[in-house]
Amino acid sequence: MSIFEIIMLICFGAAWPFSIYRSYTSRSVEGKSLLFLLVIFLGYISGILHKIFYYYDNVIYLYTLNMLMVGIDILLYLRNRRLLEPN
Repeated sequence: MSIFEIIMLICFGAAWPFSIYRSYTSRSVEGKSLLFLLVIFLGYISGILHKIFYYYDNVIYLYTLNMLMVGIDILLYLRNRRLLEPN
């Protein structure tokens, strides 16, 4: 288990609750990129797969938590985009 990997995941993870809150309350997709969110999501999936196949340790829980938060932000992005579409 690397302390640097833990610090990186905590730092990245600290930003997602604010992003989720902003997405939820603004009901807007302004300033968001679905492609960016999907790339970050894929990165977390890759980190989890690396932990499963090559070096399993408890850091996998930080990867999973961050991936779930990005997943929530993706769902909010899709909701907000749908809300902005004319009926």
